[in-house]
Amino acid sequence: MEQKPARVRIVEAAHELMLGIGLARATTKEIAKAAGCSEAALYKYFGSKEELFVTVLGERLPRLGTLLSELTEDPGARTVEANLTEIARRAALFYEQTFPMAASLYAEPRLKRRHEAAMRELGTGPHKPIQGVDAYLRAEQRAGRIHPEADTYAAASLLLGACSQRAFAYDMLPGGTPPQPLDEFAASVARTLLRGISS
Repeated sequence: MEQKPARVRIVEAAHELMLGIGLARATTKEIAKAAGCSEAALYKYFGSKEELFVTVLGERLPRLGTLLSELTEDPGARTVEANLTEIARRAALFYEQTFPMAASLYAEPRLKRRHEAAMRELGTGPHKPIQGVDAYLRAEQRAGRIHPEADTYAAASLLLGACSQRAFAYDMLPGGTPPQPLDEFAASVARTLLRGISS
């Protein structure tokens, strides 16, 4: 059987390790070992662990950023409710996977500061999805499909906050299962939010 390219193996190994032991504890040395390559080979493709983390987010997790860009460019292709439901569904899945990866950073303030500085340098961070949903909602506002006085930033924060909280709050329960199935949760959150911002 033909071996996958080194870059693919590195991203897959990083995803598995970051999910399993967290971003703070997944070292580039361990990632390279799990990928079956040298640490030098890892750095051939990625300038830092943070750059690798951003790649994992973009290539191995639900494509939230891509969806938000598409909806902002063409908001009228589906109903606002259908769009918000899909945003909530993908965001819940995204946070479900990123929470265990990033949570370990909060136990190590020095590492967290270094990670935050690297994210700023790369022009990304956890604020990006909120900005993306806000941009989408402003596009809907311009199209007259949501109330002209709706606070789009607050609405974006509420929607993504609910999705993020779902990943965090129920992880500690036995079985870690939220009370609503994902699709039901996404539709319910979207409907509830839409009632507050509809024109």
